[in-house]
Amino acid sequence: MPEIGPLGRGDPQQLGPFRLIGRLGEGGQGVVYLGQNDAGERAAVKLLHVKFTGDLTARSRFARELKAAERVASFCTARVISADLDGDTPYIASEYIEGWSLREAVEAGGPMSGSALERLAIGTATALTAIHHAGIVHRDFKPDNVLMAADGPRVVDFGIARILDSTGTITSRAVGTPAYMAPEQISGGEVGPAADVFAWGSTIAFAATGSAPFGGTSIAVVLNRVLNHEADLSTMPEPLRGVVRACLNKSPGARPTADRVLLRLLGHAEAADASTAVLSQGAEVAGGDTMPPVPAWQTPENGTRAVRVPSGRSRRRRWAVAAAAVLALAGGAFAVQRFWGPGFALGTGGGPPASPTPSTGGTSHRTPTPSPPAQAVRFFSVVDKTAKTRKLTIAMRDLVPGVALHGQDGWHGFEVEVGTYIARQLGVPASGVTFRASSMAERVSLLDSGKADLVIATYSVNSADPVTFAGPYYTAHVDVLVREGAPFAKVADLKGRKLCAPGSNASVRVIQSAVDVQLVPVGTYADCMDLMRRGDVDAVPGDDLLLAGFANREQSRYKVLGARLTDERYAVAVKRGDVRACRAVRGAIAQMYSDGTVNDLLKKYFSKVDFKPDRTTPAPAACD
Repeated sequence: MPEIGPLGRGDPQQLGPFRLIGRLGEGGQGVVYLGQNDAGERAAVKLLHVKFTGDLTARSRFARELKAAERVASFCTARVISADLDGDTPYIASEYIEGWSLREAVEAGGPMSGSALERLAIGTATALTAIHHAGIVHRDFKPDNVLMAADGPRVVDFGIARILDSTGTITSRAVGTPAYMAPEQISGGEVGPAADVFAWGSTIAFAATGSAPFGGTSIAVVLNRVLNHEADLSTMPEPLRGVVRACLNKSPGARPTADRVLLRLLGHAEAADASTAVLSQGAEVAGGDTMPPVPAWQTPENGTRAVRVPSGRSRRRRWAVAAAAVLALAGGAFAVQRFWGPGFALGTGGGPPASPTPSTGGTSHRTPTPSPPAQAVRFFSVVDKTAKTRKLTIAMRDLVPGVALHGQDGWHGFEVEVGTYIARQLGVPASGVTFRASSMAERVSLLDSGKADLVIATYSVNSADPVTFAGPYYTAHVDVLVREGAPFAKVADLKGRKLCAPGSNASVRVIQSAVDVQLVPVGTYADCMDLMRRGDVDAVPGDDLLLAGFANREQSRYKVLGARLTDERYAVAVKRGDVRACRAVRGAIAQMYSDGTVNDLLKKYFSKVDFKPDRTTPAPAACD
């Protein structure tokens, strides 16, 4: 672990909300302090050197580091807590991970082996895959930048990371740490994700052997070995040795992608990129011995391989210090049928076929896996079910145009596409998704009975319903809808005006508490829109997403006022206690914001309305 040094003369006492406790280190770009806010949360606070504060290039690099760190899922790195890049003292505050680096761990405890090495390989491959999914090339992946947190390894330090351009590669001078640099980094070629894969292979080789695979007594020797020599991996166990050897190929195009490395390590076929569910599985495996028990029909007596549960012993080694780390995304996954099964062959997919069949000739003598009886199939999580069946049932609120509406040609709307996106991240194609209408009273029973796997129905996070909430996927606000051009700029302008009051809608009371209005009771929102169309009411209250959905299909132009009187965190409900599904769904939602899907959907379904939706990624709810 880094030693915490005292503050020196000239060191600040406070940066943003953080009181500085001591120094963690100093580099070419800035000083890193240990800070603590009023809530007791600790952070590693990186302050740009004073000599660079007026340097626009240095500030740009600092901003690039922040952008890179914010784009990567925080389950595999140190999440950004706070930042200020515009003030006199630019800083970035990220989660303080109380653990040793991989280099320190190996130097103190010797080379890693067995399940500890397996979990390290899977955890760091998961992290690297998430980094590349965020469009980032790390460019300095090495043992010093892998922190051994209690919930699995974290990859940190995006100081020289680059965000991928449209070509997927970056031409750059050689940057990085020589012993872990790819040949193309040294020769000045195009540096892309393949360089990180090379560095990952070198890092795992170091963990397994205790020595850098291209180490030497001078930088010149190291660079020559990277360019011209093969690494000695003879002491590494198979099949990990074969994976690392493929990653250390001198040719970038011949190396597997991070996705393929992760899929091979987890025993999956490599037909597609790693989904959010696969990333969840990798994070779960890396985190230790928290996998569920084996179903009765998956025992060796019935002809299938038992789940191999990794020992938690390595987590208790002296270098794996307990950390106050939070799995913010995609933590849970389904049980791993095998980590390193026979037949794990590089370039052949590695995993077992989805549906084993009896041998019909040739030299294959594989015994078919017996199918479990229909009544005996039990799924510990929705993630298990999607992995096995490639099917998902989602309960929706119907009759909300633009949000979720079931017509003769199927389901349409913002939440319908959110559900389809989440399903795809869980490995379920659109053809495998079934949507069903659900009333508010049915939601919990549908989840409890298994008739629905998820509920996406403008469902606000609350403590009353016995479900587990994943997300939120959108933060809605109680607001009012008015005609475009109407003389209303704020809620107070509606004083004495006619407000449509559909049913027993709670938003009516919110508006009433803000301004004195005349209520016009009706049955439904469709009735409200009829009154608005005729000019019989001045405004309609409700959540902004719902209002925009109704208004978007009208010929007349409307606007959502933008009052934002409350926050309503719309989330995905899963059966109570399904933490693994919650984390996987939460990871899919984070990816949906990261890749711009949410913006595209908001534009698609609400573009005809003067509506400024909340486009910020919602703070995730706890998967308890």
